Amino acid sequence: MARHGGRTVRDLRRESRSAVLQRLYFDGPMSRLALGAAAGLSSGSVSTVVAELMADGLVEEAGSLGADGGRPRTLVRVAADRGRLVGVDVGETRVRVELFDLSMSELARTERALPGHGSRSYDVGVVAGHILDGVAEVLGADTADVVDGRPQGRGELLGVGIGVPGIVERTADGTLVHGQTVGWDAVPLEALLRAAGRLPAHVPLFIENGARTLGQAEMWFGGGRGAHNAVVVLFGSGVGACLVTDDVERGRAVEWGHLTVRVRGRRCRCGARGCLEAYAGAEALLARWREAGGEPPSGADEEAALTAMLSAARPGDGGTPDPVAARVLAETAEYLGAGLADLVNLFQPERILVGGWAGLQLGPAFLESVRAHTLAHALRHPAGRVGIALGRLGPDAVTVGAATLPLAAFFARGGRRLPVASPTPVPAWRAALGGRLAGQRGGG
Repeated sequence: MARHGGRTVRDLRRESRSAVLQRLYFDGPMSRLALGAAAGLSSGSVSTVVAELMADGLVEEAGSLGADGGRPRTLVRVAADRGRLVGVDVGETRVRVELFDLSMSELARTERALPGHGSRSYDVGVVAGHILDGVAEVLGADTADVVDGRPQGRGELLGVGIGVPGIVERTADGTLVHGQTVGWDAVPLEALLRAAGRLPAHVPLFIENGARTLGQAEMWFGGGRGAHNAVVVLFGSGVGACLVTDDVERGRAVEWGHLTVRVRGRRCRCGARGCLEAYAGAEALLARWREAGGEPPSGADEEAALTAMLSAARPGDGGTPDPVAARVLAETAEYLGAGLADLVNLFQPERILVGGWAGLQLGPAFLESVRAHTLAHALRHPAGRVGIALGRLGPDAVTVGAATLPLAAFFARGGRRLPVASPTPVPAWRAALGGRLAGQRGGG
């Protein structure tokens, strides 16, 4: 096959298809003329690529645009119903699963709670069972006519993206999840899901750190659009962050929650002392309130307990604030500000976006305080250039970001379907666990 600078004609065609799809996705509908300029292709190349993509059903006409003194220009766009994507958020309180079309419009969703905090809650068999049941449920809710994972009369399922707590490692034997704070040690989550036999072999799986999926969602669709250098913070039961720079375009998860903010400080869930997460994560925040004499509602989950704490600290209708709750929240704002200042000094971002369920819940009440503490602790020059705001995508941002993982891979291949590797071998004891998953339905 002919080569051009080390690339084959097939490579060049894939790159052209990818460029056209991405420009249409983010900036469309567009005319072929505007698309050529945006994608860096000649008019002839654009016409050829668009014709191919329309023949494949990936692109469709979307009306016309009037032209001065000439014929109207036909607009084209990505066909939203050409494919479907599943996003999964493996949180620390629940597993959320959503189904989207290519425009990221939600088609179906489901949630399964992970009650309490203990080994049973984060048992990999329980979590994997929730993922499998959730995927089956959203696919079933969208269409009753599914054959081997392929919806009849609709776009095919392009992949399942999963955001998880912890470090994701890709090895020759498959993807491993190191979730120290939830008791996961080198868990081969993809192999376990495959071993259960409930996912069609042709459907690709993508597993990534939840903070990174949050970051990708905000950079693609939310408050990060247009920024070249940003940090997106996930503030939930614990805290994490995603760094996006020109060198790390799709973002890199950083274990920000395990920076030491107090030597010989509180014991963190990771086992170390003095981590930021030991003071600023929702779980630690509620524990500190309880230790100081606060009374979270009996039997309430973390989200309800945090709502009660915020109401106690800032009661409406002229009520008397609870000084203990107010003091703990004020201290938390200072810890978060100091932690954000470290990010400002290290990476000099244009923007810092705070997301995650706890960040969004507390943000309107204490974001100004966090911002003030950040500026007080950071170096003046980078602090004067950074904007600090809440994420714009709400509590579904991690699932949206997880769904963009198969979408990004689909675009990178020019809209071609991804091949799936042979199942990764699983150690005997984990294979036994996989067998248990095959018959599990909503355990936990």
